[in-house]
Amino acid sequence: MQKFLSLFTLLLLVVISCTSQQEYKVITNANGYTFSGDSLTTFSTLIIQDGKVLDIGGDELFGEYSATDVIDVEGKTVLPGLIDAHGHVMGLGQQELNVNLVGIESLEATLDTIKAYAEANPDLEWIQGRGWNQTIWPENEFPTAEDLDKVVPDRPVWLSRIDGHASWGNSKALKMANISKDTPDPKGGKILRDGAGSATGVFIDAAASYVNEIVPAPTKKEQELALKKALEQLGRMGLTSVHDAGVGVGTWKMYKTFADEGKMTSRIYGMIAGAGDTFDTLSENGPVTSYANDRLALRSVKLYADGALGSRGAAMIHPYSDDPGNTGLLFAEQEEMNKMILKTVSAGYQTNVHAIGDRANRVVLNAFEHAREELGDQGLRHRIEHAQIIAPEDIPRFKELNIIASMQPTHATSDMNMAEDRVGSERIKGGYAWQTMLDQGTVVAAGSDFPVEHSNPFFGLYSAITRMDHEGNPPEGWYPDESLSRAQALKAFTVDAAYAAHQEEVLGSLEKGKWADFIVIDQDYFEVPAREIWQLHVEQTWVAGEKVFEE
Repeated sequence: MQKFLSLFTLLLLVVISCTSQQEYKVITNANGYTFSGDSLTTFSTLIIQDGKVLDIGGDELFGEYSATDVIDVEGKTVLPGLIDAHGHVMGLGQQELNVNLVGIESLEATLDTIKAYAEANPDLEWIQGRGWNQTIWPENEFPTAEDLDKVVPDRPVWLSRIDGHASWGNSKALKMANISKDTPDPKGGKILRDGAGSATGVFIDAAASYVNEIVPAPTKKEQELALKKALEQLGRMGLTSVHDAGVGVGTWKMYKTFADEGKMTSRIYGMIAGAGDTFDTLSENGPVTSYANDRLALRSVKLYADGALGSRGAAMIHPYSDDPGNTGLLFAEQEEMNKMILKTVSAGYQTNVHAIGDRANRVVLNAFEHAREELGDQGLRHRIEHAQIIAPEDIPRFKELNIIASMQPTHATSDMNMAEDRVGSERIKGGYAWQTMLDQGTVVAAGSDFPVEHSNPFFGLYSAITRMDHEGNPPEGWYPDESLSRAQALKAFTVDAAYAAHQEEVLGSLEKGKWADFIVIDQDYFEVPAREIWQLHVEQTWVAGEKVFEE
């Protein structure tokens, strides 16, 4: 009997030893960078256990852990998984399904693309798409319904501008929506009209709802395909986590299904879309701080204060420099914004508000101050999304109120062709002020606002560091005093983005106990010439110690 027990014990130890050995995954021969607190540190070996970082260090660490799964990355650079603090996941996927007009530099070429798409998709009832941008066309004028009628006269066409704050339709779409001279401008919106008062075909912000209401909703199959395509693109880009700026009831249900089925290959930190019925439904059981091992969270809300600068919908304190008499579109007056924020904050939700113009930023700051006076500082880490043009006297209030500045570096380099025209040489000094925010101690969480901008985070890192376009213009950078160092930019896309989601204890760096989310890239981010950062290429993406993308 004793011999039997001894043999059984020996076999048990062997089994335990083998099981223990298989638990470790070792990434070796890495040129690794990560943050430890605020400090940047390097490593060559990464030990993973149960999807989390067990240890990092030098080559000597390799001998301390036995592992059957050893991945030699051959000296390639390893970074923490990048986090986009402001994107639109379903918008990214839908862009893959619809006509993509991003970056087309003339009205004529835009119309040619729409015509080709319509001819290639004869069975579509509606032609939909996104990405047109009149500010990069030689015409630099808003297009019209008549322009679209020339290429698609027989089916409704409905196309969102690059920033999502204006939409362009053909005559068929306008007729189906019963648009006439008598159709009023709604609150927070504007119908562009000709000299006779007729709609030209472009609808700014809330005015787009007239047509949106009759556009057929995507089918469940289309939504699932869009999410699949979005996740595939996020993996290719090295984005292991995204803060999704506006999640509806059906979308949240689909996200949970994907997570339950093991198909959520990037983490999503959701912001509930608005403080109305959607919020009432999704907040019924309180904030979701973590679901499916941190694959999902739903503990924040996305509100809107104004429109966008390119369509002159951003709410300004004084009129636009290039459009006297127009101060943009404020979506909610002070009292209404106070009520919305008080409602969401009272329910325990971080509240993140889109504000681009200086008036919108001031209204939102006032509302956060009001909520703090009413409820105290609850530590919810509220955010202003975009924070693009801010009155200089309002910038210190971000620090005073502990507001996170959720900013998108590529907005500056995309907008620099028109931003100063819009607001003038004085107001632009409070624009895209990343370094000013950091200098005063404000947390800056970086993102892209995809599909408004490209989802590639290295485009954002490049813009943050150089403030140049991809051709290297302007040579010294656009208002270069606001540029970030390489470490600051990387921190804004990792640790600080995680902090902005209350996730800094589990994401954002490769420290012991955090999820092993990381990427392998083709060159050294800290050594490659600054002009080449946007060309850095992701070769592998790992989430929770599992490879989700390989080139």
